[in-house]
Amino acid sequence: MATYDLDEQERLDELKAWWKRWGSMAMIGLAVVIAASAGWRYWQHRTLTQSLEAAAVYEKLTQSLAANDAKAAREAGSMLIEQYKGTAYAPRAAMLLAKLNVLGKDLKSAQAQLEWAVANSKEPAVRDLARLRLAGVLLDQKQYDAALKTLSATHSDAYAFRFHDAKGDVLLAQGKQAEARAAYQAAFGKMQEDDPYRSIVELKLDALGGEAK
Repeated sequence: MATYDLDEQERLDELKAWWKRWGSMAMIGLAVVIAASAGWRYWQHRTLTQSLEAAAVYEKLTQSLAANDAKAAREAGSMLIEQYKGTAYAPRAAMLLAKLNVLGKDLKSAQAQLEWAVANSKEPAVRDLARLRLAGVLLDQKQYDAALKTLSATHSDAYAFRFHDAKGDVLLAQGKQAEARAAYQAAFGKMQEDDPYRSIVELKLDALGGEAK
């Protein structure tokens, strides 16, 4: 029993010595872990709250568009971009506002909103679609080099034929018929046979002469 007590005392002394040397650091580490855990829970809650709020504002935006209430749509869209820029709804709102501005012949504002959507969207598909629309707006402004640069960005395979087709439109506007035809041919080759847009690309190819492949 004396030996057991001695062993226990040695362990206790070692623990006291360890605590004297490292105890304060251990407490700090524990406090950091607790704070990090609380911060993570707060961030999760905040993210969920923001997403729900943004969804409600986005619904108001789409309803305003359906009712042809441009003023209310712009207000809802601006709120999403300014207050909920970290959500998936903000880039979508920017694209809808860009569409409104295209209809209103305000291409500069549409360009700015689409550029914002490209820069801020975390979803590849949304980013690709924003780039395509941006290229179209740049084409309408005869900013051909900028449009081609936009279309040269990395994109998903699902949108490959649309990027080639848009590139063909820009090159044709520049008078580069051979290059435009090559771009349309690339688009045609990447499309499914049952794609309804395939006939449109085929018409473009026919207009430039030669057989679609």
